[in-house]
Amino acid sequence: MLIRRAELEGGAIADVRIKRDRIAAIGELAAEPGEQVIDASGGLLLPGLHDHHIHVAALAASLSSVRCGPPEVNDAAQLADALIVPGQGWLRGIGYHESVAGMLDAATLDTINRDRPLRIQHRSGRMWFFNSAGIDAVLAGRTAPPGLERATGRLFDEDRWLREALASAPPGFAQVGTMLARAGVTGLTDMSVDNDAAIARHFAAQHACGALPQRVLLAGTLELADAEAEGIGIGPAKLHLHEAQLPALGDALDFIGEAHAAARAVAIHCVTEVELVFALALLSGAGTEAGDRIEHASVAPDSAVGEIARLGLAVCSQPHFIQERGDLYLREVEPQDQPHLYRLRAFLDAKVALAGGSDAPFGSADPWAAMAAAVSRRTAQGAPIGESEALTPEEALDLYLRVPESLTRRRAVTSGADADLCLLDRPWADARTALSSDFVRATLIGGRIVHDRIDQAPV
Repeated sequence: MLIRRAELEGGAIADVRIKRDRIAAIGELAAEPGEQVIDASGGLLLPGLHDHHIHVAALAASLSSVRCGPPEVNDAAQLADALIVPGQGWLRGIGYHESVAGMLDAATLDTINRDRPLRIQHRSGRMWFFNSAGIDAVLAGRTAPPGLERATGRLFDEDRWLREALASAPPGFAQVGTMLARAGVTGLTDMSVDNDAAIARHFAAQHACGALPQRVLLAGTLELADAEAEGIGIGPAKLHLHEAQLPALGDALDFIGEAHAAARAVAIHCVTEVELVFALALLSGAGTEAGDRIEHASVAPDSAVGEIARLGLAVCSQPHFIQERGDLYLREVEPQDQPHLYRLRAFLDAKVALAGGSDAPFGSADPWAAMAAAVSRRTAQGAPIGESEALTPEEALDLYLRVPESLTRRRAVTSGADADLCLLDRPWADARTALSSDFVRATLIGGRIVHDRIDQAPV
């Protein structure tokens, strides 16, 4: 394949030849006999974007679920309307936040929908709310787990038990693969904490059949180190901290030690300042290895930014949460902490390797919307949060061009590189002013077009 007249980063216009799965040549090139030719017409040709923090199975499941939180649902009446869905069997809701109608319980949900089993996931991903029919269905012949409050119908941190109780098989990933390809995403790092050998095999099968064409790096349990899943990379061991129930220090240090002994980095989930301080103390005590990273760093005071830099850690942030959740943050987060939310500029100034991830389905899966949020630092209602943390469009794009196995390095369109590419329909000078996935004209993975808006036939 020959991509003709593409703009490369830096502004040069060149032809790019792809042979098999790699970039074979860049320059002023003549078409070879029978070669497919795409005229980029000056559109920017980028390395394919990488989502560095996503939950693919949950995202796939969310596509057939009812949205139960902002911005689609904002009060109790809208929640009731959303949950009146004809049909039988389980009704699954996602994205709930207590700003809609407080902390839900079975009695409240029974007044909305008593006839079919109902479960609603909190936006944090850590809690499920059930109506009475749902509780009866999930407990039929089973012992309640420690995380279940039978009286309220609330289930905390028991997703593995819930999957077993529902005999849930992982969903197909075809819709997710298509969605990501349309946005120019050619790779992803799945950061689900329970990822094990079984889910690795599912990812491998979905990748092999083409349902999920993106390259996959799978983080998760310590047991993943022994997983055999062709075409799937094994990434960091995930430690998910919860401020209300932090692990014993010795257990957490053992986890880090086992990961490092298996030549795996660790990725530590930190969405509160307490969790971040605890994580940094752990890593200071255990010692760090290349690739160790902090997920979210949602609240990072200057002292934490400095310690992250000292320890040589990387950070994976979600810039779009300022846009998606910012108005709620302004109401609920202490004013002195608001400038420390999802910091970007501070990390770059401290020479911390910084990457972007969607956290989908808990946030939008569109990386271009996240880039726009990183530049604007505005909420949905237009209020600024931490304006000094704003990035340039070039810096925002860079968050999604990091090498997934080593966030200190960046990918580029160069001879010999993997032909994982994102072609825009316009030059960067035009795209940088809007940053929209609508500009993605074609996406290639391994030299194969997986998404295109191209109507030009091969010549």
